[in-house]
Amino acid sequence: MRLQFACDTTILAAGTHTTKEVAYVIAGRLIQQYQDFCLSKGIDFTRIESVRPHDNTTLFCSAGMQQYKPLFSDPSYIGTVANTQACLRMGDLDEIGDGTHFLHFTMLGLFSFREMTVGDAIDFWIEFLGTLGLIPDHVTIHPDRLEEWTPLYRGRVAIVPDDECTWSDGSVSGYCTEFYKDGIEIGNIVNPLGTCIDVGFGSERLDMIVNGTPPDDALATLCDTVMRIVESGYRPGNKEQGYVLRKLLRRIHVIGGTLDHPYFTQEVERQQRLRSRYRRLRDRHPDMSPEWWFDTHGIDVAEMREREAE
Repeated sequence: MRLQFACDTTILAAGTHTTKEVAYVIAGRLIQQYQDFCLSKGIDFTRIESVRPHDNTTLFCSAGMQQYKPLFSDPSYIGTVANTQACLRMGDLDEIGDGTHFLHFTMLGLFSFREMTVGDAIDFWIEFLGTLGLIPDHVTIHPDRLEEWTPLYRGRVAIVPDDECTWSDGSVSGYCTEFYKDGIEIGNIVNPLGTCIDVGFGSERLDMIVNGTPPDDALATLCDTVMRIVESGYRPGNKEQGYVLRKLLRRIHVIGGTLDHPYFTQEVERQQRLRSRYRRLRDRHPDMSPEWWFDTHGIDVAEMREREAE
């Protein structure tokens, strides 16, 4: 098993597997199936388990296409690659535990630069999903591409128009078609610049649907995400990735969880010191701004007041 932490409450008797271990094995099997499928098509494949970003536009890698942005924009480059990329999206923090948002996840990616067509990508993914025994309930297409792209599905899947079927990372954008199963979006095919292919399917969502693997609760998701960040080489700190890591450690503590790692122990002790300092100093500085408290003493006033209200 890749991780072991105290908030994994499924540890059984000695000599048996945990539910978490079984989930990792099943998820790994799905990723291996995808790799084998890509290689059978003659497509180069890489696995990336670090959430370190490939450029300075994000704190963590948020999409499998991030490292390929220069190739999308290079009209002289022609080729196709596939990968699995560990991703982390802090924008999903408040959604974790709902069964569809995972905070960090592994994206199954397919990227073609002026080689595959949208029709080729649709055929590829319907075939791969078929190897998993999965048939999408429906797909969505932007109305501007409805007439052109509908025939590409050849009646295999129901089609629903959706004017939100566009995607952009700020520098690369295009229309897309999205795949749905059991009311959940499982992946999409983007047509960047009208000449390229950018596909991303979430392995955890596929695993949940295909294998019936139950999603982690919020606490397990937080613990797993912390360990993914740590394994990517980051330490708790006051800036950027270190600050995010510290925030997640603090969140675990606030909701009553524990994590068997020195960073968690250190953060709990740090929070205790900060609370003591805040209680000691707050009456001396009643008019100071939250920014002053944070910059001068490293104290998040809103959080301190929230904890005191509990």
